[in-house]
Amino acid sequence: MLNYERLSKELQNRINEEIFGGRGFDDPAVRRENREHDKATLWRGAYVRDAEKIMHSPYYNRYADKTQVFSFYKNDDISHRALHVQLVSRVARNIGVLLGLNTDLLEAIALGHDIGHTPFGHAGERFLSDLYHAHTGRYFNHNIHSVRVLDKIFRLNISLQTLDGILCHNGEFECKEYVPRPLGGFEEFDAMVEECYSDKSAVGRLVPSTLEGCVVRVSDMIAYIGKDRQDAIKAGLISSEDIFEENQIGRYNATIINNLIVNIVENSYGKPYIRLDDAHFAALKESKNSNNEIIYQNSKIADTYDKKIRPMFERVYETLLKDLNSGRRESPVYRHHIDFVNDANRFNDWDYTAHSTNDDIVTDYIASMTDDYFIDLYEYLFGEKTPVKYISYFDNV
Repeated sequence: MLNYERLSKELQNRINEEIFGGRGFDDPAVRRENREHDKATLWRGAYVRDAEKIMHSPYYNRYADKTQVFSFYKNDDISHRALHVQLVSRVARNIGVLLGLNTDLLEAIALGHDIGHTPFGHAGERFLSDLYHAHTGRYFNHNIHSVRVLDKIFRLNISLQTLDGILCHNGEFECKEYVPRPLGGFEEFDAMVEECYSDKSAVGRLVPSTLEGCVVRVSDMIAYIGKDRQDAIKAGLISSEDIFEENQIGRYNATIINNLIVNIVENSYGKPYIRLDDAHFAALKESKNSNNEIIYQNSKIADTYDKKIRPMFERVYETLLKDLNSGRRESPVYRHHIDFVNDANRFNDWDYTAHSTNDDIVTDYIASMTDDYFIDLYEYLFGEKTPVKYISYFDNV
């Protein structure tokens, strides 16, 4: 039995009145399970709990070595997802505090939004989806998988509001206006999740149910457009941001962040939606397209992924699935994944494998890996060096 101490009722009441204006015990969070320990307290509000659950979850550490854009660099100055989710949280809070939104909910959604991302960024996501679909007819998307990590792999009892914001965050789909859809219950939410597995187009129809979810969705884009340009310079892919056209939001990270935040607040304050004006929305789309052409589709990046990483994904997936189907208990898929997950769930009445197919388990395991872990696993499984060559700090000296 876990022993959680509490503040005295006298002090709680005093703090509630003096600090929170009598609203400190409000708990709008909707959860799957009515656990006493998950109810809001003054020292851990409803969405503070979600943010802390996410930060202390087993996969949060792995953000530190998951690719944002550039995978094959030994360079600590190039961003990984650990920094990206913090930047999204910071941008979202900057917007949210001016719009009077719940900044704890914003933080929880932002910190959890990419926790289901694969190694090797969006290329890894595509490769894993192709494999998963070939075996099951179902699709893998990182935002859907982030929900699975927090709700089905680890039974964390995260609120519906946070899970919905994570599900609908996808920063690949920009909109001029984000109007929250009505918030249903978990039955409706689960149906949306399932549709995304079976219908490839469903992910593009997702709309957050809260203004906080809408803010995180646009903040995801704000946080990466200029930052990816800075990283492209550090990686030697481009020489300067001057390669990009100057537009309404600017070409540099600082101006992009500032101008989009200002425009969103200007057009959204006191409104039941999050909106950009025509000029800033057009500039956002133009900037994203420019990044795509100049950075993300650059042959220096794409060729290594397609020619070297994709075959490695295929080989690892098939080997791990064979180990599972044959019950080979000494395989890393058991020792490093299933046993790891079961130990993390030891305080919950949750049987991970009972709710997962073998293809689910293999997909979960690969998606959980950092870039370095995947490389090490490949070499461990097959007793050979990978064909991937990393660029060191000194290769260009």
